[in-house]
Amino acid sequence: MEGFLSTVENVNNAINSFVWGLPMLILLVGTGILMTCLTRFFQISHIKHWLSNTIGGIFKDSHVTAHTEKEDTQISQFQSLCTALAATIGTGNIAGVAVAIASGGPGAIFWMWIVAFFGMMTNFSENVLGIFYRRRNEKNEWCGGAMYYLSDGLGSKKGCRQIGSILAVLFSVFCIFASFGIGNMGQINSIAVNMNTVFGIPTIITGLFLMVVAGLVIVGGLKRIASVTEKLVPFMAVLYVFFALVVCVVHIDQFGAVFTSIIKGAFGMRAVGGGIVGSGVAMAVQFGMKRGVFSNEAGLGSSVMVHSSSNVREPVVQGMWGIFEVFADTIIVCSITAFAVLSSGLVDLETGAVISEQVSTALVAEAFSSVFGKFGSAFIAIAILLFAFSTVLGWSQYGSKAFEYLFGRKTIKFYHVIFVAFIVVGATMDLTLAWDLSDTFNGMMAIPNLIGVVTLSGTVMKITHNYVQRKILGQDVKPMLSAIDDIQQLHEKELKTKEETAEETA
Repeated sequence: MEGFLSTVENVNNAINSFVWGLPMLILLVGTGILMTCLTRFFQISHIKHWLSNTIGGIFKDSHVTAHTEKEDTQISQFQSLCTALAATIGTGNIAGVAVAIASGGPGAIFWMWIVAFFGMMTNFSENVLGIFYRRRNEKNEWCGGAMYYLSDGLGSKKGCRQIGSILAVLFSVFCIFASFGIGNMGQINSIAVNMNTVFGIPTIITGLFLMVVAGLVIVGGLKRIASVTEKLVPFMAVLYVFFALVVCVVHIDQFGAVFTSIIKGAFGMRAVGGGIVGSGVAMAVQFGMKRGVFSNEAGLGSSVMVHSSSNVREPVVQGMWGIFEVFADTIIVCSITAFAVLSSGLVDLETGAVISEQVSTALVAEAFSSVFGKFGSAFIAIAILLFAFSTVLGWSQYGSKAFEYLFGRKTIKFYHVIFVAFIVVGATMDLTLAWDLSDTFNGMMAIPNLIGVVTLSGTVMKITHNYVQRKILGQDVKPMLSAIDDIQQLHEKELKTKEETAEETA
């Protein structure tokens, strides 16, 4: 058995080094650059518009947050964002940032920003395609995601029908495996270890408790998951950001040195840990980009599956929520975590070497403890609990949608039961190999997804241009809302009715 596990580990390491190697990082960032150029730098040129229609819309447009009727299987735009953020704002924002700094030096944070900047438009494109190619199942629920725009979008191109179907199946298989690893056992294990270390709670107790709570939420389906995440995500994100900002404010005198360290480390003006300059830059680029992708998942095609369940009619509107998702996850939460760690004296800002003996989550806990004492460590343990558990809820939806695509809607309950049962497994076992395997599957999801985004980039460009013409420039052109004629016609009627109602109200 030991020999078999060793073989699996060696094979996985070989695949993982390719999946998360330089070619993949180039493909991920390259896709973001391509979509940024094709949409004419939408994340900058229309920043006021997308902020107004996402976070701004929460306060001025009741439709953004309004719950759908009980029999309506759709969820609100805000619920779709919270469920997606539930899966992306996780241990990557705490442990991932610490690992990036420890492995790549402060300069890794700069490259995390770069991958997030272009990742905004990758996520935007995924959501646009998700809404444009989504369809209804027999329960009248929306079904969308990379598997649908691969099979129906890429598959509709001349000579690509078979390759589109194959890539859709591969994406779904990789998504299911990743949902059990990074989306379940890895997160639960982080919670159980933290609860045991800080509060002395046995891992089996943590596992059983979380299994019961998760079971009650997950078996209730997407609407119950969404109703939980729309309360949990804003609460935990605001609370975490508040305490992290307090740490930053206490060490405000270090901000100049921190920013200088990030910029110099990114371009090799200072070597990481006293090593050679070229090596330092390579490590900063690699770990910054890799952890950036892990943090916001732009390019993996995961969050689009829940974004596609939104009650929105305009593909670009949901695309803008994708931009905000990456912005909130990496530019805001990860940056504040990084500044809290770097300003706390745990890293030599001259060399980039970590002075503290702590690693991963414990490094962030030590930064918080420098201001809050023992409460700092306890708070991070609670934050990990909330962040990681919400990630489990989000990924349960991703896995169930992939399972539904492969085996039909009637099999979803079976997936839910297995998924919930694995929570106890995750809490009690050594997950080194399981984490490495799921890490690989997570990356392998990106390959078919990015192929779909790149080959359908022209479609994204046309839909975006169409939206800009109508909504920003005020031109009277036919909207591009769905690739399916029946849905296109229905959405056109709904939009027309909404516009007429708005005119009458005005």
